[in-house]
Amino acid sequence: MFRIGQGYDVHRLTEGRWLTLGGVKIPYEKGLEGHSDADVLTHAMMDALLGACALGDIGRHFPNNDMRYKDISSLILLRLVGQMIREKGWRPVNIDSTVVLQTPHIAKYIDQMRENIAEALDISVEAVSVKATTEEGLGFTGCGDGCSALAVALVESFTENE
Repeated sequence: MFRIGQGYDVHRLTEGRWLTLGGVKIPYEKGLEGHSDADVLTHAMMDALLGACALGDIGRHFPNNDMRYKDISSLILLRLVGQMIREKGWRPVNIDSTVVLQTPHIAKYIDQMRENIAEALDISVEAVSVKATTEEGLGFTGCGDGCSALAVALVESFTENE
């Protein structure tokens, strides 16, 4: 049996924070504001995986008022989501995602993001797609106020006898 889930996340860009996407710290004068490292890419992927398995969203599992998750790497949380869905009999097949960010351009970091995500989920790097786009100067991402990400995940059920 297969299921599909989708995820979306957005965070404001602000001074004094790291810009972390897919577990990669990207040099830039602004970073993403949030309780954890605010990695919108990883957050969207977690919501897609949790949604595919009907397990709620990351706010339910990692609330922003819980100090255990203050400034935590979202790759750690992604690894926990991978464990959660496996405990329920699901495993990731593939994830497709898009980061929406006017600047900086992130193309040279995408391969490392894919490797980080694949390692956290214990899946092949070929099963992880990360794309990037701008909004041609339109909207909150286009004017440099924030960054968003969208993700779609396919999961499959398994049994312990496999």
